Amino acid sequence: MESVVLYPSPGMGHLISMVELGKLILKHHPSFSITIFIVTPPYNTGSTAPYLARVSSTIPSITFHHLSTISLPLDSFSSPNHETLAFEFLRLNNPNVHQALVSISNNSSVRALIVDGFCTAALSVAAQLNIPCYYFFTSGACCLASFLYLPFIHQQTTKSFKGLNTHLHIPGLPPVPASDMAKPILDREDKAYEFFLNMSIHLPRSAGIIVNTFEALEPRAVKTILDGLCVLDGPTPPIFCIGPLIAADDRSGGGGGVGGGIPECLTWLESQPKRSVLFLCFGSLGLFSEEQLKEIAVGLERSGQRFLWVVRSPPSKDPSRRFLAPPEPDLNSLLPDGFLDRTKERGLVVKSWAPQVAVLNHASVGGFVTHCGWNSVLEAVCAGVPMVAWPLYAEQRFNRVVLVEEMKLAIPMEESEEGFVTATEVEKRVRELMELEEGNTLRLRIMAMKEAAETAMSDGGSSRTALTKLVKSWRPG
Repeated sequence: MESVVLYPSPGMGHLISMVELGKLILKHHPSFSITIFIVTPPYNTGSTAPYLARVSSTIPSITFHHLSTISLPLDSFSSPNHETLAFEFLRLNNPNVHQALVSISNNSSVRALIVDGFCTAALSVAAQLNIPCYYFFTSGACCLASFLYLPFIHQQTTKSFKGLNTHLHIPGLPPVPASDMAKPILDREDKAYEFFLNMSIHLPRSAGIIVNTFEALEPRAVKTILDGLCVLDGPTPPIFCIGPLIAADDRSGGGGGVGGGIPECLTWLESQPKRSVLFLCFGSLGLFSEEQLKEIAVGLERSGQRFLWVVRSPPSKDPSRRFLAPPEPDLNSLLPDGFLDRTKERGLVVKSWAPQVAVLNHASVGGFVTHCGWNSVLEAVCAGVPMVAWPLYAEQRFNRVVLVEEMKLAIPMEESEEGFVTATEVEKRVRELMELEEGNTLRLRIMAMKEAAETAMSDGGSSRTALTKLVKSWRPG
């Protein structure tokens, strides 16, 4: 029996796209058995349990192997970045990964270990066991180019990105303001920076990098990486653009699955005119202060647009709860007095969660205010819905630069130095997207990109060809 082992990071966006990769491999190459390592971290990653249960019950040829639970030393929680916790937690899992791989190897031939970037520490385990190790990069090719180039930038300066008042010139990308690089690498004194730099150094040492994108979406970045212009101190490994991989609905907006029946928001959308509704949703970890929520509400009300808005509770002020899931929001106290009443004819506010893929694909939805998480970007592209880019964490500010300057599929939301967005700005960008010529231009571009995505994933398309090449690389001879 030939098997492939997938080792995702537990974060919702990372886990789900890795499972979708497993499903894709099985769909076109059913002779492989797929094992996916699942770890249970001591911090909030969004609620993935309903999704995993559904996959388990519908696809028996995917085995979820739960690695033993380990605890994190208390000092791990001192970094301000969620990402430091993930790297540290997954590094401590190496003995469990070794044990699991040895046990799987007793019954089958492990052709490849595919790891998330956060699981970089597992490359050494794969090397000890002589298993070829591939990365699955859950963001796009532009983001991959920036990480492949990071070791070179690191040698050129001693300053942190947050202190560099300049644009970075990364091969294959538009100029990127240094402060818009991925949030956890802005401060080179932070442990997260060290972990990401280490990942960047190891990316080219893998057997290959699988990317959740398709060539037509990011042609310049893909070509630049393949031409070897991003890795300056050695060869670039094979790159496989096999996307867009998105999950049919059970996620999004993160934070919990739904029970049976059709969610209220989909029923509500049925009664709205075509392409008239603006959808606002900010990912499994996207939280706003109460002050910011009120400002969004005022901007939406003034804009006069129809809207469907997923609201979550503000982040906890208690530092010990910083990485835990927030409670259910109390809409009456969080939103301006009378807001829900005054907008009930044209707006719907839902608590914590909405079936994002189903909403984006609904005929009534005409625009999407997004945190620019890569899965959400791909979902919008596949649904042909133009975006207002409002990044909050991870590599989302970087994604905004790419979406606005390179792909031209989004309008940027402009925030103050402190990251605050005014009601005036919300109103302006919402109108631009839904009423003005800018929005129409974006809509036409993204509809063309939606078709390009369908072509890439079909027979003979670029992503299908890349998958065939990838699988070939696992077979001896």
